[in-house]
Amino acid sequence: MNELHIQLIAKELSVKPSQVSATAGLLDEGATVPFISRYRKEATGTLDEVAVAAVRDRLEQLRELDKRREAILKSLEERNLLTDELKVKIEAAESMTVLEDIYLPFRPKRRTRSTIAKEKGLEPLALMIFEQGEIDPMAEAAAFINAEKGVESAEDALAGARDIIAEWVSEDQQARERMRSLFWDKGMMRSKVVSGKEEEGIKYKDYYEWEEPVSKAPSHRVLAIRRGESEEFLIMRILPPEDEALAILESLFIKGSGQASEQVRAAVHDSYKRLLMTSMEGETRLAAKKRADEEAIRVFVENLRQLLLSPPLGGKNILAIDPGFRTGCKVVCLDRQGKLLHNDTIYPTFSDKKVTEAATKVRELCERFGIEAIAIGNGTAGRETETFIKGLGLPREIIVVMVNESGASIYSASETAREEFPDHDVTVRGSVSIGRRLMDPLAELVKIDPKSIGVGQYQHDVDQTALKKSLDDVVISCVNGVGVEVNTASKQLLTYVSGLGPQLAKGIVEYRNEHGPFTSREQLRKVPRLGPKAFEQAAGFLRIRDGENPLDSSAVHPESYHIVDAMAQDLGCSLIDLMKGDIGKRVDLARYVTDTVGMPTLTDIMNELAKPGRDPREQFEAFGFAEGIEKIEDVKPGMKLPGIVTNITAFGAFVDIGVHQDGLVHISEISDRYVKNPADVVKVHQKVTVTVLEVDLQRKRISLSMKSGSQKDVKPESVKDRKTESTETKSHKPAAKHDKDKKRPSKYEGNPFYEAFKNRQ
Repeated sequence: MNELHIQLIAKELSVKPSQVSATAGLLDEGATVPFISRYRKEATGTLDEVAVAAVRDRLEQLRELDKRREAILKSLEERNLLTDELKVKIEAAESMTVLEDIYLPFRPKRRTRSTIAKEKGLEPLALMIFEQGEIDPMAEAAAFINAEKGVESAEDALAGARDIIAEWVSEDQQARERMRSLFWDKGMMRSKVVSGKEEEGIKYKDYYEWEEPVSKAPSHRVLAIRRGESEEFLIMRILPPEDEALAILESLFIKGSGQASEQVRAAVHDSYKRLLMTSMEGETRLAAKKRADEEAIRVFVENLRQLLLSPPLGGKNILAIDPGFRTGCKVVCLDRQGKLLHNDTIYPTFSDKKVTEAATKVRELCERFGIEAIAIGNGTAGRETETFIKGLGLPREIIVVMVNESGASIYSASETAREEFPDHDVTVRGSVSIGRRLMDPLAELVKIDPKSIGVGQYQHDVDQTALKKSLDDVVISCVNGVGVEVNTASKQLLTYVSGLGPQLAKGIVEYRNEHGPFTSREQLRKVPRLGPKAFEQAAGFLRIRDGENPLDSSAVHPESYHIVDAMAQDLGCSLIDLMKGDIGKRVDLARYVTDTVGMPTLTDIMNELAKPGRDPREQFEAFGFAEGIEKIEDVKPGMKLPGIVTNITAFGAFVDIGVHQDGLVHISEISDRYVKNPADVVKVHQKVTVTVLEVDLQRKRISLSMKSGSQKDVKPESVKDRKTESTETKSHKPAAKHDKDKKRPSKYEGNPFYEAFKNRQ
């Protein structure tokens, strides 16, 4: 373990080196982030999941840096280029950028104008000029004329020498550092339309002449312009003021005012325009993209976490309906474990005869299968189906819930769905998914690629490796935070449990199918290939209700069972008694502190005993949309409607109000107070009350407000002219002077979610 890495990470995260060292050691032993943060608090000094993951990620970065450092040292040594001074510089490099800058002059490269000049024997002349002494460059260059090598004149020799100097300048570490800072601090991101594509790329119209500092450009705009560029509608450049760039380089390399210095000046200018500018622009583009990716991924991850942790209805007998007009509604009945018992099709939007048949069939199914709740997908015909169901006069105890079906079609056509229901078609599988989402959103949504759930922005534009890692992390965090019932969990859900993975998850399901339900956590040791390490990592997150040991249904880890047994024995009561009532309050935790078990673990144990196996998710509350408001034509300005937040972006929140078209609560309408980040105010799946500001039937656009006074303040005629973005940074300005009075675009134009909001069909 690299002690320098430990010290560096500790400083960056503002924690103790011992905490980093312990965490790194556990990670190297194969421990997972959830396990370390939950069951190794004494070792890490109670670092939470975020801190543990940060240590993991930074360690990976530093180890990659070390690998690259070793490869560079080996390459230099093999080519006899490694000096003591160079080795010290390489070993001291603390970032990949610095390391590559140091290595750049020595990197094997293709033939350049500089290497060609060196082949012509012009490097001594370049060195002579670069010294900028009192020499006559033209006279000195005359000595290097050599027709056989292609140096026909003194001017040819000077041109070759300048090419060599230009490359020295472009590879100078200090010059690159200064240019890199200039490009980021003062670089302007400019975009313009590709000539001849003004009509075809109309959705990017507001970026046809756009300019703003790259350092201040928000994530969604950077990604929007890059998408326009990748679709070949836009051209983007990122450049700082040229005079400032040249002034910096001249200050670094020009030593006087003689003839040699003028040759160097010419080489410096050429170096910037031909080499450095392109290189630094490329780096700045990548840096802007990386920052934009990180922000977009952060938003996606937070939205996904909120969706995964949506309140579950729990084990109920469910009748689930995937609505449809032409093909009818596919109906399935599920038992309390989510097992498919029956499937059928009804046609509640057809003829009177079909409606009567549908009503009879639903009533019969509810009685036959003891239905306790009805889940209806919120897609096409969803509200019409809801109205039909609510008009059947079913027992009041049967709740009717609209369920977000985003991604259900993806699941129904997946290998997972085919494996679960090989004898049923996609319509049945989709209906089952809708019903199970109501019972337990987390258990069902883990079966779907998070990118298909619809709670992110630019998921296809960002770094896919970074996105997958972040999404996997949040799914793992949610699954282990809630805990998994081992006797009912799917293979997909078990895959995300700490220490398991696809093969062990499959093995658990196969063992369960062959031997029946697990009766204890200890029985997990009998699963093939589930060794001691995997058991240690997974056991605390797996639940066995009604098992041999009551602690198996809790988050108390088996390694701590002896502590709880000792507590019960000392109090003269049973485990069951200790896990209910106020008996636990009499426990003196200090008596059970040891060298390996401290107060953090003991406190966690007592909290768990107070509410064993508790679900950290909020309590489920039935939600209903406004009756009679089923399509966008029913929505009128001034209406106050209930809704559910479906997605959060940088510019606001999308809210489902039950009309098959999400409305947008712009960031300026989310609260009476100033809001910098919509996620600070609303969460995905949150129930809200909104006021309709404007309805644009032609573009299927609904503008909403969550402000307290929005209902009485609605003025449709003024809303229509309201700017999409309420504030613009002062740095935003037209690219050309004659466009000063041109209406500035919303900073969200080009954003796919914003465009979808305006143009969804």
